[in-house]
Amino acid sequence: MSDAQLDIQMIAVVTAAACAIPGTFLVLRRMAMMSDAISHSILLGIVIGFFIVESTTSPVLILFAAAVGLLTVMMVEWLQRTGLVREDAAIGIVFPLLFSIGVILISRFAGNVHLDLDAVLLGELAFASFDRFQVNGWDLGPKGLWVMGTILLLNVALVIVFFKELKLATFDPALAASLGFMPGLVHYGLMSMVSVTTVGAFDAVGSILVVALMIGPPAAAYLLTDDLRKMLVLSVAIGAISAVLGYWMAHWLDASIAGAMATMVGISFLTVLLFAPARGLVAQVLRHKRQKLDFAQTMLAIHVMNHEGTAEMRVENRVDGLDEHLHWDTQFTAQIVDLARRHGIVTESNGVLTVTDNGRQRAQAAMVR
Repeated sequence: MSDAQLDIQMIAVVTAAACAIPGTFLVLRRMAMMSDAISHSILLGIVIGFFIVESTTSPVLILFAAAVGLLTVMMVEWLQRTGLVREDAAIGIVFPLLFSIGVILISRFAGNVHLDLDAVLLGELAFASFDRFQVNGWDLGPKGLWVMGTILLLNVALVIVFFKELKLATFDPALAASLGFMPGLVHYGLMSMVSVTTVGAFDAVGSILVVALMIGPPAAAYLLTDDLRKMLVLSVAIGAISAVLGYWMAHWLDASIAGAMATMVGISFLTVLLFAPARGLVAQVLRHKRQKLDFAQTMLAIHVMNHEGTAEMRVENRVDGLDEHLHWDTQFTAQIVDLARRHGIVTESNGVLTVTDNGRQRAQAAMVR
């Protein structure tokens, strides 16, 4: 593995971790599309900052981009508070407006500057290793790694310091307000974190991958745990693994690195969606099947118990006639009788079923409900 390949993967992993932390709270707050809005609209802040400082490397660009990110949030919330526009529609109005203004300014006044639209959307991680951070002739590594590493440390520090406030404002804003935690301030602090993280990753990975890394891993982690701390750790891990696997997919296919990483994020989410132990689609199908079999065994116990000691017992409780009495098909009836016998719910004697004490308790408990 070459130094350039290692640099690219390190930048991607650090970026994925930095994006996953604020992304976790966006997913929990049901504000996932806000990341898409901010990741596009901050282009206007970058352009305005460039016009003022006339440099694409100045940290002032981050401040202007973060300010436009907050402006996006405020405009969306103002439109939503009017009661005339829903949040999704407000996002669909605001971010195309601000993004388009940025595009017009670039095409009209910055045509000869390194602010091309392809880099804005997809980024180009392949070249990130060549933009070095040097001090007094010392090469300290890729500049993108330093930028995103600093943002990652900042995000981790903010979450550790304000974890209680973020958690409470996310799950119960009313209680947070009553306790004096100012959920509005926490909200705009989180949006500032999202804006700074987005603009920091903008040059290297582009807006599409920023959204993928900010929402995909936390959405997958949400399906795996209900614990916020574990969700944060899983989000970072899934994002980092997806970034590395995405790089090697791009290397194998000779394709866009950012595009392959975003694709791998989607594949990771779909894998979790299918196979998550408790909430995955496969687990749901198996749980539904298990519940269906448990319910059928309970119904069998109730049927057998209701006809015990009656004149119809030898007719109603005969194994070879149950399918007709319970309106089940023959194969399903045989399966349920076999399961009920193995679970100690019923016993069979001369082809007639009787309910056990365990089966009687189960049937009576079901009838009480």
